[in-house]
Amino acid sequence: MIGIAALWIGVLLLGGALALDRVLVNSVESNFDNQLNYVLTAMIASAEVAPDGEVRFSRPLGDQRFMEPNSGFYWQIRGRDYPDYPSRSLWDRTLPVDVNKTYLTPHFSDVDSFQGATLRMVERTIILPDSDVRWNFAVAQSTETVKADIKRLRSTLLISFAILGIGLVVMAALQTLYGLWPLRSVRQSIAEMRSGRKSRITDSFPEEVMPMVGELNALLDHNERQAEEARRHAGNLAHALKTPLTVVMNAATAKSPDLDQVVMRESTTMRRQVDHHLARARAVGRRGHAHSRAQVWDSLESVERAVGRLYDNVRLDVTGAKDAIVACERQDLDEMIGNLVENAAKYGGGSVFVTVEEKDDRVEIQVEDDGMGIPEVERERIFARGARLDTGKPGTGLGLAIVRDVAEIYEGGITLEESEDLGGLLARLWLPKAVR
Repeated sequence: MIGIAALWIGVLLLGGALALDRVLVNSVESNFDNQLNYVLTAMIASAEVAPDGEVRFSRPLGDQRFMEPNSGFYWQIRGRDYPDYPSRSLWDRTLPVDVNKTYLTPHFSDVDSFQGATLRMVERTIILPDSDVRWNFAVAQSTETVKADIKRLRSTLLISFAILGIGLVVMAALQTLYGLWPLRSVRQSIAEMRSGRKSRITDSFPEEVMPMVGELNALLDHNERQAEEARRHAGNLAHALKTPLTVVMNAATAKSPDLDQVVMRESTTMRRQVDHHLARARAVGRRGHAHSRAQVWDSLESVERAVGRLYDNVRLDVTGAKDAIVACERQDLDEMIGNLVENAAKYGGGSVFVTVEEKDDRVEIQVEDDGMGIPEVERERIFARGARLDTGKPGTGLGLAIVRDVAEIYEGGITLEESEDLGGLLARLWLPKAVR
């Protein structure tokens, strides 16, 4: 950042210095030419023709340098067939004035042929009153003074812009270091958290850094929650498998005659427990993924085909918003809808009705059946793992527990109510709507 700032400052200052140098040099040179032209105009205004036909001044020119030999300031008047009329400062030299050329307006030129110096000369052709002769008036001055002025000006510009550039680069460096200095403290805090001396970044930082600190702390909270959930899931799974394993071991130790049936029954229970916790683990791992989205209607059609093969005597009707999209993984959505529809088909009277509705920022999926329903006092207990009200039909009592756990992971939920249309159970599942 400091290097880029220094490079950009250098480019801008260089461009500004060149532009300012050009403007100031042009101004100095233009002022120099204006002074020469002013003297030339004064000469013409003071000139007159003498009785002998030669040019004379009605009043002397005021600049003393015209009287000093080789002073660097000269004038000269030249007419065809007349001797030159020069300033005393020319002494024995002459300006290169060409009488064969006519300049009706001031004409500026540089004279390099003059002995020992470069002159800036302005010429103009004038016909004076009472004379038919074309007189060429010329004023010249050495450019040494203007070159010295320009050199002094450029030296001042160079020093000024160098100081300005160094100051700007130093300020940019200090600003960068000062602005990024809090990140060193953040790095130190992260190192202390890694070593176990701190659990969160609690220091005070500037407003620009605090959002990042907040996100880091939120990430730490998220990771801790996931780790805690993983530990809890591992403990729950171990506890859930402990009882079936104990039953199998006792039956094997006692050499029970129905050992094969016990093993099959408890293995099914263990498999459902493993599936339940795997579903939770998958959902926790995918929770909050920016691209988690699933079409509700696609999942319903898939579940409808599967349930139709398992329960050919059940009529399943689906209606509602066909373009509803939820912020959930397709596999987890299939798991939730599948459990609800399968329970409705298993425990209902033969009719299952599914409705999909979009409400504000969520999508609601209602699964109704025409079965016996669930008493209101039992509706909360039924969500416990292994809880079953009808033990006459096969199952492990994990379906609704899986649905609630996975829905809550995606910041959704499920409630059980009485179906007004079919008279059975109404399972109302809602999930956050995906951003389109």
